[in-house]
Amino acid sequence: MLLIVAQLPLQAQYYLRGEIKDETQKPLANVKMMLHSSGYLYYTGTYGGFGITSANPKDSVTLSLEGYQSRTVSLENGRENNFVLKLIAQKQTRQERRLMSVTRGLPSNEKANVAAGGETYSNLSENEYMDSHRFPDVDFAINTDKASYSNIRRFLNMGSTVPPDAVRIEEMLNYFDLGYDAPEGDKVFNVQSKLSDCPWKPGNQLLFIKASAKKLDLQNIPPSNLVFLVDISGSMDMPNRLPLLKSAFKLMIDNLRPIDTVSIVVYGGSVGVWLIPTSGAEKDKIKKSIEELEPGGSTAGESGIRAAYKLAQSKFIPNGNNRVILATDGDFNVGQTSEEDLERLITQQRQLGIYLTCLGVGMGNYKDSKLEVLAKKGNGNFAYLDDEKEAEKVLVKEITQTMYAVADDALLHVKFQPDAIRSYRLLGFDNKRSAIADTSSVLEGGELGSGHTMMAVFELEKRDSLDASAIPPYLADVELSYKIPGETQKMTCSLRIGNEVTPFIELPRNYRFATGLVLFGSLLKESRFIKNGNWIDLQTIMTPVVRPQEYLDQEFLALMEKARKLYYKGKPLRSRGGHR
Repeated sequence: MLLIVAQLPLQAQYYLRGEIKDETQKPLANVKMMLHSSGYLYYTGTYGGFGITSANPKDSVTLSLEGYQSRTVSLENGRENNFVLKLIAQKQTRQERRLMSVTRGLPSNEKANVAAGGETYSNLSENEYMDSHRFPDVDFAINTDKASYSNIRRFLNMGSTVPPDAVRIEEMLNYFDLGYDAPEGDKVFNVQSKLSDCPWKPGNQLLFIKASAKKLDLQNIPPSNLVFLVDISGSMDMPNRLPLLKSAFKLMIDNLRPIDTVSIVVYGGSVGVWLIPTSGAEKDKIKKSIEELEPGGSTAGESGIRAAYKLAQSKFIPNGNNRVILATDGDFNVGQTSEEDLERLITQQRQLGIYLTCLGVGMGNYKDSKLEVLAKKGNGNFAYLDDEKEAEKVLVKEITQTMYAVADDALLHVKFQPDAIRSYRLLGFDNKRSAIADTSSVLEGGELGSGHTMMAVFELEKRDSLDASAIPPYLADVELSYKIPGETQKMTCSLRIGNEVTPFIELPRNYRFATGLVLFGSLLKESRFIKNGNWIDLQTIMTPVVRPQEYLDQEFLALMEKARKLYYKGKPLRSRGGHR
């Protein structure tokens, strides 16, 4: 029995035990169990058994295992809690898997080797160094997802280490303001780059690619047709779940205009329309409806999302912001309908112009959640709200980035000059092992919101010394492809990256901060690629660039110190120095 999220509350006194088997009564090992009262993750042992310590004599847990139907069940102290998981029908398991990045030309047998490498406890496979002569081209999807950082913060504030799968470096970079550079004229994007030395591996270099999306004119933002799809099942009856969502939605309502429309669909013991489409001018009515939400019953999400889309269709605004906002505390229960059918529905609605945004509260390791997949299929984004400050950040301060898209199907393609470097490694945008191994997996572009800046970072291994005459005139070509929302024509913008190297100490603050975020995420993942980096190096990088007046910067310093104490295992720390 393996506990992934450590340090149970001291007052826990009840022991919930049992077994999980398949329909043939064969014990199932490694079934993931998310305890609803705490959000902690457990896994069954070799013979399907489990034992969970809880502060409550009765609790509920969500069971999931790849290839089997997920289910939510009740546990009770003093009895054997035995359950059966049913296999998913074969036609349901052939759904298309989604990749985060793709190396062009990589043979399938080498993809399999990548999928099998790395740490065995992680479902994500870190990107490897790729030979630039054999594989000069790499593509990856860009989006506005930021959920990983707030989920990391929740784990560290609980005094727990972070599950490796919860660490997504690209989302950590998305979370912070890394500097906005407005596109010129009527361009949609401004793409820039920087090349510097790598703090944790002398001799290597870091390549930064930054893309800033245009800001919509706030006076001319199209009207919104928003449908809140709210989980009011019994598990939402905790302070950091339904009450937090109520506060978050009420903050958001304050910023609605009379031309905007809001409606609410609830799902729990039953599914129904809680608030019919209502003008943003009727703020008191909408807030009263939100405040009256009460938890109770079991989860029935699949019928809820169908009802939400039906309501969104009834008030569809041509060229407007038509969006379903799903808010829940756990994996989305698709009932008896196959996941493939549900994803097809969400994809069809996206093509019709209705997007899906997902908000998670009080959850465990969200990266194993169906929510993230659904949000991507809906061309939307996924955010994790761990407290009211984060809710305000996502739904008020960054509302245009979260809700108003300026580009769909956004992809970055980088073609390296083989004679300039020996190899490259994309930091973040890691793929799930199952997606790498599946030859039908596809790379889908992401949605980019108004005024959002994204940054991608590569680590480069230089070639042995070259004569000046042998150095290529440029390092790489970058192409960003996208579509304007509601249109089908593919648009592109491009950038040629030169060989000029900026010493790390001379980099602008935002690039050094981004470097620290990458190292922080790599240390949390205990990445095998940063063995020369440590917490002292991280402190050396971050201390000069953290702004004393910025709350998020100061909070990051506090989290960094909590993480150092959790991950430091008594080994002497020696800084490599030289990057102050």
